[in-house]
Amino acid sequence: MPEMRIIRSYVDRANSETIESYIASGGYTALPKALRMDPLEVIEEVKKSGLRGRGGAGFPTGIKWSFIPRDSKKPVYLCCNADESEPGSFKDREIIERDPHQMLEGIIIACYAINAHKCYIYIRGEMPKGARILERAIREAYEKGFLGENILGSGFSLDVILFRGAGAYICGEETGLLESIEGKNGEPRPKPPFPAQVGLFGCPTIINNVETLACVPHIINRGADWFASIGTPKNTGTKIYGLSGCVNRPGLYELPLGIPLRELIYEYGEGTRFGRAIKAVSPGGSSSAVLTADELDIPMDFDSLAKAGSMLGTAGVTVIDESTCMVRVAQNLAHFYRDESCGQCVQCREGTWWLEKMLTRIEEGRGRMEYLDTILDACSQMKGTTICALADGCAMPVESIVRKFRHEFEEHIRLKRCPFESRYMGVWEED
Repeated sequence: MPEMRIIRSYVDRANSETIESYIASGGYTALPKALRMDPLEVIEEVKKSGLRGRGGAGFPTGIKWSFIPRDSKKPVYLCCNADESEPGSFKDREIIERDPHQMLEGIIIACYAINAHKCYIYIRGEMPKGARILERAIREAYEKGFLGENILGSGFSLDVILFRGAGAYICGEETGLLESIEGKNGEPRPKPPFPAQVGLFGCPTIINNVETLACVPHIINRGADWFASIGTPKNTGTKIYGLSGCVNRPGLYELPLGIPLRELIYEYGEGTRFGRAIKAVSPGGSSSAVLTADELDIPMDFDSLAKAGSMLGTAGVTVIDESTCMVRVAQNLAHFYRDESCGQCVQCREGTWWLEKMLTRIEEGRGRMEYLDTILDACSQMKGTTICALADGCAMPVESIVRKFRHEFEEHIRLKRCPFESRYMGVWEED
């Protein structure tokens, strides 16, 4: 089955990162169309399309834009979240490196809709190539009159500033991102107030993901009804699924929202390496609860995965096969989140530390059976009790792994060692 390329239209274009290539493929045609519309019309069109945020939360984009007060006496800002620090996610990086002008055109349209005259693109520090490409793309857009004063004679002006982060996972959280741009430690803010009322420098601010903004030109050009006809009624449009892990054909696949997970893995990913059985799948990046091999027929959309107790998140799908130790997976996740916690909240700072400690003891053969209930209790204390969702991002996958693969944890404790290295010793094949 061929991929549906809407956002990833640059796949077959040479030098797709240049403004000449983008314009030749029909780029920057949505912008003049949007500038002829009333800003509220643009917002209504995006609302009607059903576009939901592609950064993880899945909040309706048009509704988010409508939260900006129209009578604000303060400047309004747009922040493009290009941090993409979720393990297993790499879709935004490819958009930035392969087609930055698609994102920039979406940024300009979004800023016009919310009456913002300054935008900050917050890019992760570990993306030097992407930063160089974006710097060039911004310069090209200024030279062609798509940025700066009086864009295309419309009277609307916009400046875009590229801001490079220092590589902290927590700065992918929208208010942590705002704090970082302001020169402070990347520590998330309590909400309310929400950024649409009190955001960057205390002003109304919208934060949108790279992929979300890349959808906007297509909605303006081809209409909300067209976008809404793709996917399912409450999960419209295409989604870039990042498939990795124990599959034969890892990569990025742009497909309609709602594609079954099994189809994604076996038709697009061409099944598992060495024909091994699937043990678990992380469907939405490292912070999502894992699914088992019995749950592969689930539609890959926001609502279906939420109903199943997981989440679509960034759609960074990681496939885990039967040779993988799930205790080690949980330990690795807890280590990551413990290392990336900003330390503001006790439940996160202490909870992630204790989870890693207990899981390490189990993996090394020093665990006790009572640890399992203690881990589950710690996870319940961490969820929904902190300023941001980092604690939840650790607790949800760890809890799901312990509940669904408790027998592996018990086997580690009984044997006083990890059984997987010896179990699969000698059966590994060369890639």
